[in-house]
Amino acid sequence: MEMEKTRGGESEETERRKLILLEKVKECLSQKPDQRREESPILWAMDVVKCLKSLKMEMPSPDLAEILVSHLCFDNNNASIWKFLQQALSVRLLSPLHVLSLLSSRVIPNRRSQPEAYRLFLELFSRYAFSLDTAVDDACRDKIINSVDSALQLSRTYEVRLSELGQLLVLFFFTVFVGLIDSTFDDMGLQIKSSDIQEGPFGVDNFQDMDMDSRGNFSAERNEHRELLRKKNTNMAMEVLAKLMESRKAVVLLRLVRLNMPEKFHGLLQRLWFSEANKLPSSSMKPVSQFFERLSANIFKVCDFEYQLNKGQLVRMLSDIRQPHKRLSYCNSESVQSACWAPFDIYLEHIMDGKQLLITSGVSMLTETIMLLQVFNRASWQETFLALWLSALRLVQREHEPLEGPIPHLESRLCILLTIVPLAIANIMDDEAKFCSSSLQGAAKSGFMEIDGHGYQVDGKGQTSRKNGLISSLQVLGQFSGLLCPPASVIGAANAAAVKAASFISNSKSAKCGSVCGTHSDSYINAGGNLRHLIIEACIARKLIDTSVYYWPGYVSASVISFNDLPPVQKSPWVVFMEGTPFSNSLVNLLLVTPAPSLAEIEKLYDIALNGSVEERSAAAKILCGASLSHGWNIQEHVLRYVVKLLSPPKPSIHTGQRSYLVDYMPMLSAILSGASSIDTVHVLSLHGLIPEVAASLMPLCEVFGSLMPTSNNISSTNDEPSIYMVFSSAFLFLLRLWKFYRPPIDQCLTGGGAIGGELTLEYLLLLRNGRIASHNYSAQDEFNSDQGQHEYASDKPEYVDFYPKLRAWYCQNKSCVASPLSGISTGNPVHEVANKILNMIYWKMTKSGSSFGNSSTATSNSLCGSPPSTAEDPYQRPMLPAWDVLEATPFVLEAILTACAHGRLSSRDLTTGLRDLIDFLPATLGTIVSYFAAELTRGIWKPVPMNGTDWPSPAAILSAIDSEIKEILAAAGVDIPCGSSGQSPPMLPLPMAALVSLTITFKLNKSHEYIHAVVGPALENCSSGCPWPSIPIIGSLWAQKVRRWHHFIVVSCARSVLKRNKVAVAQLLRSCFSSFLGSLNDSTSLLSNQSSVSRLLGTIIAAPGVSPSLAPGFLYLRSCRTIVDIQYVNGVIIGLVTEYARELATRWTRMDSSRLKSSQASLSHAAAKAREVAVLGASLLCLSGGMNLIQELYLETIPTWLLSSKTEKLGEVSAVSRILEGYAMAYLLVMSGSASWGIGSTPPAWVMARRARVVGVHMDFLVRVLEGNISLGCHPATWKAYVSCVVGLVVSFAPAWIQVVKLETLRKLAGGLRGWHESELALSLLERGGVAAMGSVAELLNVIS
Repeated sequence: MEMEKTRGGESEETERRKLILLEKVKECLSQKPDQRREESPILWAMDVVKCLKSLKMEMPSPDLAEILVSHLCFDNNNASIWKFLQQALSVRLLSPLHVLSLLSSRVIPNRRSQPEAYRLFLELFSRYAFSLDTAVDDACRDKIINSVDSALQLSRTYEVRLSELGQLLVLFFFTVFVGLIDSTFDDMGLQIKSSDIQEGPFGVDNFQDMDMDSRGNFSAERNEHRELLRKKNTNMAMEVLAKLMESRKAVVLLRLVRLNMPEKFHGLLQRLWFSEANKLPSSSMKPVSQFFERLSANIFKVCDFEYQLNKGQLVRMLSDIRQPHKRLSYCNSESVQSACWAPFDIYLEHIMDGKQLLITSGVSMLTETIMLLQVFNRASWQETFLALWLSALRLVQREHEPLEGPIPHLESRLCILLTIVPLAIANIMDDEAKFCSSSLQGAAKSGFMEIDGHGYQVDGKGQTSRKNGLISSLQVLGQFSGLLCPPASVIGAANAAAVKAASFISNSKSAKCGSVCGTHSDSYINAGGNLRHLIIEACIARKLIDTSVYYWPGYVSASVISFNDLPPVQKSPWVVFMEGTPFSNSLVNLLLVTPAPSLAEIEKLYDIALNGSVEERSAAAKILCGASLSHGWNIQEHVLRYVVKLLSPPKPSIHTGQRSYLVDYMPMLSAILSGASSIDTVHVLSLHGLIPEVAASLMPLCEVFGSLMPTSNNISSTNDEPSIYMVFSSAFLFLLRLWKFYRPPIDQCLTGGGAIGGELTLEYLLLLRNGRIASHNYSAQDEFNSDQGQHEYASDKPEYVDFYPKLRAWYCQNKSCVASPLSGISTGNPVHEVANKILNMIYWKMTKSGSSFGNSSTATSNSLCGSPPSTAEDPYQRPMLPAWDVLEATPFVLEAILTACAHGRLSSRDLTTGLRDLIDFLPATLGTIVSYFAAELTRGIWKPVPMNGTDWPSPAAILSAIDSEIKEILAAAGVDIPCGSSGQSPPMLPLPMAALVSLTITFKLNKSHEYIHAVVGPALENCSSGCPWPSIPIIGSLWAQKVRRWHHFIVVSCARSVLKRNKVAVAQLLRSCFSSFLGSLNDSTSLLSNQSSVSRLLGTIIAAPGVSPSLAPGFLYLRSCRTIVDIQYVNGVIIGLVTEYARELATRWTRMDSSRLKSSQASLSHAAAKAREVAVLGASLLCLSGGMNLIQELYLETIPTWLLSSKTEKLGEVSAVSRILEGYAMAYLLVMSGSASWGIGSTPPAWVMARRARVVGVHMDFLVRVLEGNISLGCHPATWKAYVSCVVGLVVSFAPAWIQVVKLETLRKLAGGLRGWHESELALSLLERGGVAAMGSVAELLNVIS
């Protein structure tokens, strides 16, 4: 109650003061005309000031402004009062912003009835439009804000909460600016009636010209005078607008609206397009048309406005990225290897690592990379697309002669070139198409468009810059004949593409429609087809270009066109199939090796796979996984979608009974699992981002077939007929390949586990899949929507491990087994009984083969927990058990036989035979065997055993040769460390490792067993790298003896394993990557003169026929980086290399002999460009080594530590230029790596945006604390200043969306620090992009703008 009384008393006191002030103003305003001439307005102002002071009212006075304007408009509209008003503004008695706002709301709508007041308002607005007095108390500020908002309805119009005078100035200026343009249109008789143009802030003046004299008579003379004044006012309004737009302050204010309220700024652009569309033909109106043209040109400068650092500063030169980079000349092979495009090559080669399956579509990730590099390089779309095509071609040529082994090969590389890249380009084209069809269509008339804050010009025919860039890049691509040479496996397809183009030309010349249905074997030999023909066909298939490209000069030779007069020599098997011919062995074989020409054939195959006979279902599934999948690049994404759908076939409407309907599909499922689980196919699935969907489709198969009790006729897993065990094992091992199920506990601890910290888990795969389902169902915008149209999900319901009890039980048991040793189980437990049955089966096989372990008493004594086997079951037959029961008991079986071998009760040969029998019985047990042995190896409780050739296989025959080859590979990549075997004789391995490798070398190497090798290979490599060093060459030697054609692949794998835990080797390899790409620091000229080379970094070919492999350092690093245990160590090494190279570049620039070159800005720019290349390479390697986690550590720990640590160089005196270039390189590394990880757009996925906001915000807070002196620097001040200035400049130019999520207080302090370095323009640009909340801070800096 007392508070209300107090407030009431304050309100009464305020009203009393207002009344006194009102009386004082009336006293001044009510004087007679002769008295007004005697007293000047300044005396009135002095009287009012005395009155305000006596009343203890603030100045400038909001109350006085409201009183004056209310009396002035329009009862006391005379010159003396206007002069008093102007005098009050000049002496800070009134706030110009407040007065002009009140006047604009009254004068502009009544400008025709009050032309005198309008003219005086224009004069005041011209003089005080940018005036902002922030030195007012809070009460006065709040009164002004509320009053202006009430007059102009700003908070309602712009949907913001007004809290600052600077913010108020921005919206006031824009409102009045647009209002004056509308008024000018209206005064010229142009009515804006389009529904697309937003309504003006002041409406339309409906004044009727009917002035009367003092006697109430119409005054023709006065009407004529006022009409003349109105016309002059129209011209004056245009002059005021033109004058204001010449000021950079107006540009800043309008740019704030453009950046933070684009839809409102678009309303201004619409008015300019309206003026252009309604040009008046009259010669007398020509000045008006010219005025609007100039106004339009000035306003469009707002879109191009960039900050300028202080001239003459070195930092300005480094960060002055307004000028485009020098256009690249793609006329020779060296220039296309510019470092600015190296991330394309590095990323594409990285995703070819078969050990790391992608969980996000390579299409969407490549799309982001394309957009990122186009922005950072300020390149045209022709340059961007051409660089992308050349990188993809180099990727294919790098494996022209691939290493033979269980890794993805040419199929996956061709998938990237001919499917992933075209789909990524299609995404970019779709992005442009969506923009062009939006409400911003009028931008085409202006010749300016903007996407994600980056503008680009378009031609007069519409928004075709991207399409034209693609067409131009494909035309220029023909000059690179060396890269276009097709591998042997696709020569036929390339020639077919050339013949297709020739046929089209021939048919068009003869005025025939359609295309030739057959093939011409003669023309295939001489057609001259190359990879460019396949690229063109891929682009045509996705409607990126049309068939007019067939007429490009030289695209098809005239000799090929003449072949089309020959009749076709054979009929396409797909034509035969579509005509309804039943499947036969010959037809199926032809369809298997011939890609389907269109989606219609695939849809028919899918229908047969679901509804055909048993034989037809199996055949259709095989065909679907044949050449149509591997070489059907133009429809590959659709083929994969149908393959995944077949893994989850629909329930037939006629199905009845309790048995799962999936059993009826068993032949088809067996065929589809066999075809889809090949190494290249799985990698292609991962490139398309389908791994989560595949995992969700495999789970019900595992649950159903693992729970079925096999019959005596349906238990075999070795014959050609599909069995329950075989289907389950195929699905189960396929599922295991999708995440690292065998990872030992130590690796989980070191990398953090899960999807964010380390390897994938099954739960995370399902989380991704469920997220995509939700996104698909609700059309949510997230990271998967860029290629969402490719996916049709078999089920729109979420999937969880808990939905599948048997699978969940095994999943939990596997994690428990990996984490800790097995605990004993009691006698009579069902698992105990199953384990004994399996042991009896194994031991019976041993005794039958005549092994030393041959009597039943011994078998019984070695049964699980000493319990005798059941006598009720025939020991001569395999037990009839559901697969899940077998898997549950397998760890206990393994523990029993491994313990028996360790204690000498079971020979090594019998152990290997028993394990092999177990896998023959149920191949799925391989997963449990791998997981169990990997876990046991990390526990270190098993003694090593001699690999002497008697008890265990011996590697001695080639061990020394393998050691030597490993050293050669490492030495060729720049790594020189001792890595040979210990010289121990005989070589030793831990018992689980010896058992595992002895088991694996017994497997057959044929296509039908590829799904087993795909599980064994990565697991064996992982296990061996966890053992003491000599284990790796020992295992490699054993496998090289087993499979001689895999020799080179095995040696390379052994060389990769060296890097997993050896920090010295990692550091040497990274240094070799930098020197191979940029030049050696030891070479006095190479750094500044050599062209950076992707070919030296990644190599041009992996292995030549008959020659030992010699891997480029970058290639070896990309194949090893994701297995490095201490990945954080890589951060420090790369930062050290980047700073070292940057300093050396500057040092060599300052030591150049030629004084002309030394003083040349061009030469320094070249040194800076080389430093930028260093940073680009470092950022690319960092992002691919550790992903977001490593980049987060870079922002939060590594770079702050580097800045705070004192550095004692022993290289002599370091110049200031070296310090500055060092800071610049680090800034570029930071921004580039963050942009590659989190993106630069304003709408990333929510979780990415949250992480980006937090990490960037913390780093900016760190910079502010140092600027405030709260933290002491260790680096040189020149390095610090260059780092901060360049970080801000790069973020402002390339990633403005980052700034909007940084705290406003942080931005203000950072801007203040920049102003202290006389970088006011940079500070202004930083605040400009800070969002609506920062607009006031920008307006407060208007005084520093010249």
